[in-house]
Amino acid sequence: MYRKTIKKENNIPTLSSGLSDDIIKVPKEISQCSGIMINGKIIKSLIFTTDIAIAMNNNADAILAVYPFTPHPAIFSAIMSVAQMPVFAGVGGGTTQGVRARDMALLAEAQGCIAVVLNAPAPVETFRLVEGIILCPIVATIVSEYSDFEEKIEAGASILNISGAANTPNIVRKIRQAAPDIPIIATGGHTAESILKTIEAGANAISYTPPSNGDLFRVKMDKYREVSKEKYFDNN
Repeated sequence: MYRKTIKKENNIPTLSSGLSDDIIKVPKEISQCSGIMINGKIIKSLIFTTDIAIAMNNNADAILAVYPFTPHPAIFSAIMSVAQMPVFAGVGGGTTQGVRARDMALLAEAQGCIAVVLNAPAPVETFRLVEGIILCPIVATIVSEYSDFEEKIEAGASILNISGAANTPNIVRKIRQAAPDIPIIATGGHTAESILKTIEAGANAISYTPPSNGDLFRVKMDKYREVSKEKYFDNN
């Protein structure tokens, strides 16, 4: 039950069950981008994870569930069962192409995913197969300024996901000049400066990579040890 009023943020009453105080919060700078509206929902921030605990405990607008393994419907199902926001599901494009990527896209859509993501190596034939069977948006991953994004748009991609490491803002700027209206998701890095630079270049939404579950738990364990130490000295 949501009983406890925590505080007001921007004059918005904020409530918590008392169980979600430790959620991962995406950088506030992401709120400055325009967002991408899909089925009436505005998506500004996407958290890049397939960890179901992180998927359940964050304040992002969507989950970007892309992973370096063969896509499987059990993964879609697991993430959808805990995520409290829309899911963008990776359906292949690298080693998984053609008919299998098409089938994974259909299964992801059937599970309720709001969009499907094809990895950078996906050929235009795979985009055409996927576009011919699903209704939800197809996201094309672009990793280099030399990627032919225009042929992927022509083959069915309706959103671009730019992941070019430190060169991301330059790639975004180049694509935005060539395609002023295409929705762009881009990696923003971990600093306010890099996020704002990516937004300024033309990104409509930002993907954020959270700390790992191990890193988060390490911080909590350090706190537990400190509390245990304080209790010991208080009692002796």
